[in-house]
Amino acid sequence: MKEFLNGRVRVTVGDITRERVDAVVNAANSSLLGGGGVDGAIHDAGGEAILAECRELRRTLYPEGLPTGEAVATSAGRLPARCVIHTVGPVWGRHGGREAELLANCYRNSLLIAAGRGLASIAFPAISTGVYGYPREEAARVASETVAKFLQGETATGDERDESAGALREVRYVFFSQADADVFLRNHKFD
Repeated sequence: MKEFLNGRVRVTVGDITRERVDAVVNAANSSLLGGGGVDGAIHDAGGEAILAECRELRRTLYPEGLPTGEAVATSAGRLPARCVIHTVGPVWGRHGGREAELLANCYRNSLLIAAGRGLASIAFPAISTGVYGYPREEAARVASETVAKFLQGETATGDERDESAGALREVRYVFFSQADADVFLRNHKFD
């Protein structure tokens, strides 16, 4: 495990569904109803409670699906986490050059939900780097810059300080493979 920002950021390899953190982030699709990769694993491990809450979110708040870059929370079902934060990453090449902005929004909005709930720890997968085709090197830059700015209290514009990161003590990046973690470690912007 590698650490950055005085131990507030950790990079590890493992199964995100087994992480003992307050919030696990799901790289969801806009339907919120499960899918492949991380999304399928979280729904499978978490069980029916997560799916039931996602169905209700679709029925009441997001009948057209959760927009790209947005985030929403549910309970964690059988996962060891307290909640799951679902976010929809951008599909590479399908957002008119706004992919980096939308990916940053995924991380920022997930962190805002965690901070708003007073959570102390959150675990992220590599959002959009699987079937959505986001280049891993570029995703590492966006993810690390966004998290660093958030933890350092910078707003989206960088014009003023924001103390919303207060209780959040640990941000964990959990990679499925060592090769993916190595790409992140070569391309992050924490230092």
